[in-house]
Amino acid sequence: MEKTRPLAAVTGASSGIGETFARRLAQDGYDLLLIARRRERLERLAAQLPTTAEVLAADLVQDADLNAVAARLASEPRLELLVNNAGYGTKGHFWEAAGQVEMHKLHVIATAALTRAALAGMAGRRRGAIVNVASVAGFMQNPANVSYCATKMWMNSFSEGLWLEMKNAGLPIRIQSLCPGFTWSEFHDVMGVDRASIPKSWWTTAEFVVQESLRGLEQDRLFVVPGWRYKIIVWLFSWLPRRSQHAIMLKYGARGRKPR
Repeated sequence: MEKTRPLAAVTGASSGIGETFARRLAQDGYDLLLIARRRERLERLAAQLPTTAEVLAADLVQDADLNAVAARLASEPRLELLVNNAGYGTKGHFWEAAGQVEMHKLHVIATAALTRAALAGMAGRRRGAIVNVASVAGFMQNPANVSYCATKMWMNSFSEGLWLEMKNAGLPIRIQSLCPGFTWSEFHDVMGVDRASIPKSWWTTAEFVVQESLRGLEQDRLFVVPGWRYKIIVWLFSWLPRRSQHAIMLKYGARGRKPR
């Protein structure tokens, strides 16, 4: 009898880091539950994978869609990995840029709901893993990108709390906060970021980010920051006085101000 394959669920699987996770996990022998808004892209991806892939088109900002995905995760006995990757960024002042409340719903509420749904079964089976795709931005605050930094900071804190909780409960469930920097994907195109404004040496590939994540998961590392440049930034910010952090970010954040 053929051994049942484990299942990995990936949100935001239609492009970028999410799509790359799906392709890599399929190569590693996982069946996939692909979750995103764009059904066509998910179906095209599913057809290309070497293992079984189920498509679940959902907008996780919408309560009905979020509840349906959460119920699907809670009812799945094969679920061994959840990658909370769905997300987006914006540019501009908090009170001017669109999508601010929706960003909190997606990065915070959806991440919490899906993680809770997945962990209930994982705890009972005493196996599994959660990867929350946060960001280097989660270690700082940018006056031109308030909601993104705040929600990614929440993801870091949430992941850390869960990691500690698993240890305290004696559960062998791995929790990771994946914190990439600039990554080649559609993410920054959707934001309208001019790639030429950022040195090429600061960009990493989605393949590298996923490779580092899975390597860190094997080692049960809580925070995974792909790329030595970003590791240095995170380390420096952890030691800098808050006043110095503010001075740096006020200068950097000035790029997000609209001319008057």
